[in-house]
Amino acid sequence: MSARIAVIYYSSTGNVHELAKALAEGAEKAGAEIRLRRVPELAPDSAIDANPAWRAHVTAAQDVEVATLDDLAWADGYALGSPTRYGNIASQLKQFIDTTGGLWQAGSLANKPATGFTSAYNAHGGNESTLLALYNTFHHWGSIIVAPGYADPVVYPAGGNPYGTSHPGGGGTPSKETLAAARYQGERLATITARLLAGAAQAA
Repeated sequence: MSARIAVIYYSSTGNVHELAKALAEGAEKAGAEIRLRRVPELAPDSAIDANPAWRAHVTAAQDVEVATLDDLAWADGYALGSPTRYGNIASQLKQFIDTTGGLWQAGSLANKPATGFTSAYNAHGGNESTLLALYNTFHHWGSIIVAPGYADPVVYPAGGNPYGTSHPGGGGTPSKETLAAARYQGERLATITARLLAGAAQAA
């Protein structure tokens, strides 16, 4: 049984966007149906225009559909991504999460596998704490957290983050090793989601 995976992210200069695409590719390789969605930008134009890379990415990503609550209701599993902001997720993704109360109250988010990915400027710039902060939301949703762990050797060349794929953006765009880890994370999420769906179908 194939899974439906929603990959929902916020990216300012494009690094998290690249991770999201790779994760979606991995999930699709595992047979999942994918919705790749970005959350709305909240920053003012004055802030965006002060950073040419930020403005370039906003322009380049205009064709990516904007996430809605329907994407969460549709999905059997979730992958959420955000750059780090002082060791926490960006306000843009947080604002989207804060609109999910109705789905949460209805139980529509419970028992679904979920995973996270992130990027900070430095290797130790808050990547792990950002993922743990994101996973706090998954705990409240009643999600089944599917972190990559060290379940595949591909995790190690990408920095060995067991919580989720992360990228030190100060070194440039994500490396092929990091993108491979993100693809593995998406494949793992889709595979486990499909197994849970198949088990539920057998039990019904």
